[in-house]
Amino acid sequence: MKDAMIRIRMSAGDAHYGGNLVDGAKMLQLFGDVATELLIRHDGDEGLFVGYDDVEFLAPVYAGDYIEAVGKIVKVGNSSRKMEFEARKVIKPRPDLNDSACDVLEEPIVVCKASGTCVVPKDKQRNK
Repeated sequence: MKDAMIRIRMSAGDAHYGGNLVDGAKMLQLFGDVATELLIRHDGDEGLFVGYDDVEFLAPVYAGDYIEAVGKIVKVGNSSRKMEFEARKVIKPRPDLNDSACDVLEEPIVVCKASGTCVVPKDKQRNK
């Protein structure tokens, strides 16, 4: 199964805490979008996210950061789909240089990892 990936810039509206820090829940929202794409590609249906088994927040995310969220299906049951996710910071702003300066990171910074389970009811599975 192929990975799915989205890349998005965190906006000032995503910042929830002082210092333009983004709430970790934003990474889970991105993982939810990745999971939906994976299910559509695998089953032809959006399915439902049942829950996360594990979530690790590994580095801070700030407004202006570009985050790449990737996921893959690692196990397929009758209706369940076990998935793994990773969010990486790939570009960060450089306000110390000027208001619009940014750096592309040579090595992405893993900011969050998670695993979880989604379900696609049998009667909604179209890609068999």
